[in-house]
Amino acid sequence: MLLDIFLIVFGVAMVLYGADRLTEGASALARRMNVPEIIIGLTIVAAGTSAPELFVSLVSALKGTPDLAVGNVVGSNTMNAMLIVGCAALVAPMTISKSTVKKDIPFSVAASVLLILIAVDSFLGRIDGIILLLGFAIFMIYTLRQAKNGKQESNVEVKLENPWLSGFFVLLGLGLLVVGSNLFVSSASHVAMALGISEGVVGLTVVAGGTSLPELATSVVAARKGQSAIAIGNVIGSNVFNILLILGLTATISPLQIEGVSTLDIAVMLISVSLVWLFSFTRYTVERWEGALLVILYLAYLGHMIATL
Repeated sequence: MLLDIFLIVFGVAMVLYGADRLTEGASALARRMNVPEIIIGLTIVAAGTSAPELFVSLVSALKGTPDLAVGNVVGSNTMNAMLIVGCAALVAPMTISKSTVKKDIPFSVAASVLLILIAVDSFLGRIDGIILLLGFAIFMIYTLRQAKNGKQESNVEVKLENPWLSGFFVLLGLGLLVVGSNLFVSSASHVAMALGISEGVVGLTVVAGGTSLPELATSVVAARKGQSAIAIGNVIGSNVFNILLILGLTATISPLQIEGVSTLDIAVMLISVSLVWLFSFTRYTVERWEGALLVILYLAYLGHMIATL
């Protein structure tokens, strides 16, 4: 028990330090390459912080228990949009560019709608998986075109100038995020089970929270440093990666029978990202009170899930 508690604290410390290194390295890399920070957030940072979800989903598919993948993605995306954006906005109001509001966030909403449409029969087959992967390819092509046409808009002072050093910090940060979050999930699960907490509650809270811990740490640290583009790009990109890439790969490997994920769960996922989109239209900023509202709504949803177990 004491060892698990130590590993929980150590895991959280690794995640926080990794998030700091990743944010600093990604910002410096964006400025060096003259690429908008939102693009770095949508791609490199989002891919790295989605690694835990990718690992959990692919392993569950390979082990013949692919049903876990859908719940993992739906839960993580809801947490990303409500809890993570909410916490980041509470730390510092998040300024969001017009192009992000008009182009990037709608892509995340569209990905959620696509999942609802193809999952209406509670089944994701290989054809559905391929459709999702094609959607991901379109997203990446669109994002890379944005990178070619975009200009660096950040006025934040970035200390790292050496591109190799910046790249090293990105890789170091990603590695610490993945290892630290895995330590947190494993150790916290052991402690919860030892205290007699049910597996359902552990899955809804510890595991879902653990796989979203990299996104939470990265977005909050980025918001604190005034790098809102990376914070919001991380959330949007992670949600798109989770639905289109992770579920697409998982369904292609092993068809998914959707069980344990209700219509309400999927609806809340769509509502959560739609709320972020709506709040972004208000002066292109997610204010602190809007962040507080998102956190309160997530806690209410979490309370409902636990009450209905």
